[in-house]
Amino acid sequence: MILVVALNPALDVTHRLGQVEWAGVNRPDAVHARPGGKGLNVARVLQALGADVLLAGLAGGHTGNELRSALGTADLPAVFAEISGDTRRTFAIVDSDRAQTAMFNEPGPLVTEAEYAAFTELFARALPRSSAVVLSGSLPPGLPASTYADLIAVAAQAGIPALLDTSGEALRLGVAAGPAIVKPNLPELEAMTGHLLRDGATATTAGESEEREAVSWPAVCAAAEDLRNQGAGAVVVTLGADGLLAITGEGGWVARPQPVSGNPTGAGDAAAAALAQGLAAGTPWADRARRAAALGAAAAAAAVAGEFAPEAYERALAAVQVTSWERSKCH
Repeated sequence: MILVVALNPALDVTHRLGQVEWAGVNRPDAVHARPGGKGLNVARVLQALGADVLLAGLAGGHTGNELRSALGTADLPAVFAEISGDTRRTFAIVDSDRAQTAMFNEPGPLVTEAEYAAFTELFARALPRSSAVVLSGSLPPGLPASTYADLIAVAAQAGIPALLDTSGEALRLGVAAGPAIVKPNLPELEAMTGHLLRDGATATTAGESEEREAVSWPAVCAAAEDLRNQGAGAVVVTLGADGLLAITGEGGWVARPQPVSGNPTGAGDAAAAALAQGLAAGTPWADRARRAAALGAAAAAAAVAGEFAPEAYERALAAVQVTSWERSKCH
């Protein structure tokens, strides 16, 4: 079983309109509400892959009840410690005519020491049945930045490897705790290491028309090596349309998918799900990198974060190019 931790879940509410009037009254054409947050996206993808998964987290109030109900309807196994605060919501306002989306993310509820202690009991009970742990997303107010590091240490004492996907001080402290895999994206890695990871040039992937700032692969490799030196067993840097770079104790790999159009939100969570599945199964790293890049591309092609079409995944898997990366290329 893969245990996925979601300490700051959300109910994602999406309003879709033909055109948004920011200074007037708007009447959405459609409104959708579903469980969200990075941990829930990872768990949902793992479930779609056929993995045995358990979601563990914190939830409270009316929104927390909606979250539990929706997960029950989806048959996604989940256990939550009850908190007095209301689980947060996120709002996406989609302007179809302009092809623009505005996001409004509420802060998480304040979590007390007693409420977190109740969660740690759930976590400890689930560990003996787990083959891997995923720690993903932001921390709610009230929990220290060392929270993920503490959970990684508890999992390590039980012999369970952990994958960490977060940012800021929680990432820095978590890396030092020695997770099996750390999965930052490019901005998170830049902020964590202070490295400049783009070379100032512009680049496009084949089939794309939009230019973007080119990735400095040697600099990304060097930054990933920094995280390994600080304690991470392996570092997988997700690079959007450029794919990913995996730097591990067994070697390095670059995985490049074919370009896709769609919504990149949740693509990193899908990649994390593939890496967690590979971690639990002990599959070779080249295969883990291939599946993570393909699943990220398939999720980007989907309209909703945390979902993918199986046929899109199979197409992406067949098209991913995986090459080995020599550490001598790092600077």
